Amino acid sequence: MQWINDLKELLFPRYCKVCRRRLMQSEQHLCINCLLDLPRTHYEREPNNLLMQHLMEWPEVIRATAYFYYYKEGKYSSLIHHLKYYDHPEVGTYLGRLAATELKASGFFDGIDLIIPVPLSKKKQRQRGYNQCDYIARGISEITGIIICTDCIERSINTDTQTAKGRIERWKNTEGIFRITNAETLKGKHILLLDDVATTGATLHACISTLLTVPGVRVSVFALAKAT
Repeated sequence: MQWINDLKELLFPRYCKVCRRRLMQSEQHLCINCLLDLPRTHYEREPNNLLMQHLMEWPEVIRATAYFYYYKEGKYSSLIHHLKYYDHPEVGTYLGRLAATELKASGFFDGIDLIIPVPLSKKKQRQRGYNQCDYIARGISEITGIIICTDCIERSINTDTQTAKGRIERWKNTEGIFRITNAETLKGKHILLLDDVATTGATLHACISTLLTVPGVRVSVFALAKAT
């Protein structure tokens, strides 16, 4: 009933995750102004985009995109902070739905069989309570109907956080950290590998090189954000 919704809004007001303006009932996480101003990459329009250029060493990588640009000191960085550090995984599902809705018409998801979120180490997942990439994947799956596989590959080595590391340190920190756990499910499949923020591409490289040990695998890549 409408009066119940009105009462909820009065007692528990919701605010935009970016500008902190009070949200209207029809808005979720972002006000309409911040949603319109989201710094989208539009990489889906550029087959040779910056993210794809990092991955072109493998002919098995079909396409790659990121939804928006991540600027460390930019106001939209708050979306990633809410998703990863402030215990709001539902932001990932919301942004996944938005991205999938906007990308679907471009054909980006055509032919993809499985979504695989980049796994966290068991230690980090226990500390955080969830893998933020799983929630982004849920949003994309809701729009595209593509199934999610979270038990096909795992992070077998605990590594230090990548946040404060330079490019070379990031690459060294991700060498050999993944292993396949369900090869039969992956054989011959076109996989959408999903990450939250693509920075140097080190984590993606490590994950892709592991996935490509399975016969017939092809990979496309989606990152929620591309760090600049």
